[in-house]
Amino acid sequence: MFELLIKEDFGAAHRIVGYPGKCNNLHGHNWKVEAVVYGKELDKLGMLIDFKKLKKALREIIGELDHHYLNELAAFSQENPSAENISAYIYHKLSEHSYLQNRCRVKYIKVWETEKSSALYYEG
Repeated sequence: MFELLIKEDFGAAHRIVGYPGKCNNLHGHNWKVEAVVYGKELDKLGMLIDFKKLKKALREIIGELDHHYLNELAAFSQENPSAENISAYIYHKLSEHSYLQNRCRVKYIKVWETEKSSALYYEG
């Protein structure tokens, strides 16, 4: 089995509606995203997936979030844009991306809200 890890970042604002503290107020983060994909089969070049393609796919997804007020996006109209929900959103979007179809699968997405706090989403 092979695994690849890439990292990207984006800036965005959010609030956790109903939170009993400061996070209920509008605030922003410089989010960091780790994406890990895995698979068994390498292509004829000896690659699971080209890093360039994997990074492009992740950038497309986080580009939809970058410099936005996340609470106003359709993806978070029914739930708070918590680090947990953001990681699940990115996981599902990346899993559906055409670059990954039949090549590899997403193992997990980790979203860092701060240098010391992150949320990881995976499916078992």
